[in-house]
Amino acid sequence: MTAHIVGEVMTRDVVHARRTTPFKEVVQLLDHHRISALPVVDADDKVLGVLSGSDLVRNQAHRDGPAPPAVTAGDVMSSPAITVHPEQTVPDAARLMERRGVERLPVVDEADRLIGIATRRDLLRVFLRTDDDIRRQVTEEIMVSSLNLPSDAVRVAVCDGVVTLDGCVEARSQVPELVHAVWRLDGVVGVVKGLGFRIDDIETPAPSHRTGSP
Repeated sequence: MTAHIVGEVMTRDVVHARRTTPFKEVVQLLDHHRISALPVVDADDKVLGVLSGSDLVRNQAHRDGPAPPAVTAGDVMSSPAITVHPEQTVPDAARLMERRGVERLPVVDEADRLIGIATRRDLLRVFLRTDDDIRRQVTEEIMVSSLNLPSDAVRVAVCDGVVTLDGCVEARSQVPELVHAVWRLDGVVGVVKGLGFRIDDIETPAPSHRTGSP
C-alpha cells in the first residue's frame, strides 16, 4: 500500500557542474550527455542551483558576442534549486515538479549534498500501471488488509487511473481513511467517492445555546 519513494526511482550517477565550471564546459556536458539541465554543486557536493540550456541561451541573449572565459556555471545557474529527499513519495515529487514547472529534481541528503536526480521520465514510470493492478491493490491491501472490510463492501472501478469507490463501509471514520489511502497509491490520478457508512463513530459537537437577555 505504501507509495514508491524517490530513492527507488532516481538516477544515482548524476552529471553535474561546479560553481567554477566554465561556461563552455557546461555547454559541452549538456551536449555530450544529451541532457537539458544539470545541478551545480559546491566543493562539499551541496546543491547550489540548477543550470539548464534555457539559462545558457538567456545568458547569451544578453551579450553581443561569445561568452568570455570568466563566465562560470555559478554565474548563470538558477538558484536556489528545487530539490527533494530520497524518502519523499513519487506522487509528492511529481506534484512538486508540476507545480514548479521543472523537468528534473536534484535529490539531496540531510546535509543538502547531491545523491541523485529524479527526472519527469523517472517519476512517470511509476504511474505506468494497469487499472486492474490498481483495483486489485485497493481491494486486497487497503480494504481487506488495512481496514478489515469485506472485499465486496465497496465496489472499486478504475479507468485510466481514476478510482471510483461506491458502497458502504462500517464506520464513518473509515471513509476519509479509505479515500486518503487510495489517493496515495502509485498510478492513481483521481478518486471519485460515493461512500456511505453504517456506524457514525465521529462525534459531532452539540450546538451551544446562550442564555440570558438578547
